[in-house]
Amino acid sequence: MRTERTRMALSAAALAALVTLAGCTASTSPSAESSKKPDAVPSTATGSLEELARRAECTPDVQTDARELRQANCSTPYGKYVLTTFATDRGQREWINGAKDYGGSYLVGRKWAAVGEPDVITALRGRLGGDVEAGEGHSGHHGS
Repeated sequence: MRTERTRMALSAAALAALVTLAGCTASTSPSAESSKKPDAVPSTATGSLEELARRAECTPDVQTDARELRQANCSTPYGKYVLTTFATDRGQREWINGAKDYGGSYLVGRKWAAVGEPDVITALRGRLGGDVEAGEGHSGHHGS
């Protein structure tokens, strides 16, 4: 159990670094695909990391391949994001709750999540369905 939590914490830290990097390197000229607003959101996709990536038109660059989660970087015409699949619903919720502290926008389906910039998540939602969740802002925290 401790090893699983350690792996999940390391995965969340790697995700935070990617979100920060994506924010610093995001292109300011949106492609035609990312500027297109979907009229209807498809039903939420299910499947393995590779099946979800194929539906999103991504060739996944797998970074974590563990029993409890698999995580890949994706680079598509509509932007970069991280796609993660989970072995359990509980593991997914724990990961999302921890990762949200680092900001970003999250697209969430059953036993999978994607994180990236808001416009990328909007475009991805048109392919995978799911629910959008927002992470904490990066403007700094003020204690009481």
